[in-house]
Amino acid sequence: MAEESKLDFSWLPQGTEALADGEYDVIVLGTGLKECILSGLLAVNGKKVLVVDRNPYYGGECASPNLTNLYKKFKPDEEPRTDLGADRDYNVDLVPKFIMACGKLVKMLLHTKVTRYLEFKNVDGSYVVKGGRSYKVPATGEEALRSSLMGMFEKRKFRKLIMYIYNYEEDDPKTYEGMDLFTQPMSELFEKYGVDANTQSFMGHAMALMRDESYHKRPAIETVRAIKLYAYSLERYGKSPYIYPLYGLGGLPESFSRLCAINGGTFMLNRGVDEILTDKDGKAWG
Repeated sequence: MAEESKLDFSWLPQGTEALADGEYDVIVLGTGLKECILSGLLAVNGKKVLVVDRNPYYGGECASPNLTNLYKKFKPDEEPRTDLGADRDYNVDLVPKFIMACGKLVKMLLHTKVTRYLEFKNVDGSYVVKGGRSYKVPATGEEALRSSLMGMFEKRKFRKLIMYIYNYEEDDPKTYEGMDLFTQPMSELFEKYGVDANTQSFMGHAMALMRDESYHKRPAIETVRAIKLYAYSLERYGKSPYIYPLYGLGGLPESFSRLCAINGGTFMLNRGVDEILTDKDGKAWG
């Protein structure tokens, strides 16, 4: 029976050998977050998956390498300085980023149950820079009253706009108050409530996390959805809307790689790929 169950690789061209332990439904190149999510979901759905990465660690460009691997990546000809401490003291994010507590990524983590492999910490607060000084973004009503980010009259306008956004429901025309957020730009919503440029910048960048000023010209619904997500995430934990994996963002691809592995997936680290081989019909075979 054992002999019968062995796969037949006689079809392989001369000079080639089977990779890992045989044939696969899917071969994923790299262990970045997208690749590990994909491999985990495919393995859960019964596919035989092989994941290959040229690096000796998981995560690809979104890894959190230790000190040794960090030096190998950016200063391969140097040894880590001894005065910097031990490897275990370092998990350096190659792509530093916080996670929105009620965002799509968190929902995916909960749905796939990979949270069992992760430990998160709530970020204590977030800050913005204004006039060369840093200010804490208010997380409570009391903090908002004490904050010097806005004057008292501006705070009233800001509060009215925030209440409109908070109460706005896409499927309830009664909450529209004469605005069509799907066609009118965000600049018109700002104008309706008379908030100044400083408040607009605060809402657009500190709350909605817009990268540039183009959101002013785009449909207001984009910014409103982003601010509502910020508000819901802030409500969940109180201090800030952000959470962060205890051992760095590299824990995210690692957790999905675990999901893949426990469902039969195979991983090969430190293994580069020189070429993808295809037959005359374009089907990949190695």
